[in-house]
Amino acid sequence: MSKAYLAITLHVAESNRSKAGEVYTKYKQPFLETIHGATSKELLVREANVQVLHGFNTTTSAEKYLQSPLFNNDVVSALKPFLMSDPDIRIYEAL
Repeated sequence: MSKAYLAITLHVAESNRSKAGEVYTKYKQPFLETIHGATSKELLVREANVQVLHGFNTTTSAEKYLQSPLFNNDVVSALKPFLMSDPDIRIYEAL
């Protein structure tokens, strides 16, 4: 069971949501297999935005992921052309 969540809310035009979904799909398995403490990753599609919810065993693991090459070099670079504004990034601790 996850003990921390990293929620990244992305404002993506409806016409680009499938492309953002492709980025999610491409990097889901590498995230789960290579990021220490990663336990889950889900894509939530809403009318106003898209949110990626990442599960971790600790908040420290979530913070380290945000500094990782996978996040900064791969995921951010792939998503950048589709973003309408800066993402909203939040880490939550589950009690």
